[in-house]
Amino acid sequence: MAHIIELTTHSDKRGNLTVIEKQIPFEIKRIFYIYGVDDSIRGGHRHHTTIQAAICVHGSCIVSNNNGKEKQDFVMDHPNKCLIIQPEDWHTMHHFTPDAVLLVMASSAFDPKDYIYEPYDINDKLGL
Repeated sequence: MAHIIELTTHSDKRGNLTVIEKQIPFEIKRIFYIYGVDDSIRGGHRHHTTIQAAICVHGSCIVSNNNGKEKQDFVMDHPNKCLIIQPEDWHTMHHFTPDAVLLVMASSAFDPKDYIYEPYDINDKLGL
């Protein structure tokens, strides 16, 4: 099941510096970010093999997960929160604030054959 890890953050009077390396539990092969999202629901899939790490580096959004046994919503509202999404986690991203930037790192390069679009439960298509 997906879970949050707290990234190491160094803070002082100059600001904050959050470290990613050596904290993500896989070798990063792909990086992308999502922003400028209206009221749309993003995602709506799971993977055969790809693991992902998602960080909302600005603003906030909700990531809803279902691994076929358990459903859980994760409020991504701080840049030191990193959501590890397992291949079996059918997920949607929604309720983006207008300023949200969701950074995603993946364990493999893009491969359309790795995607599974059929949800475990029809309600997942709605991000519930």
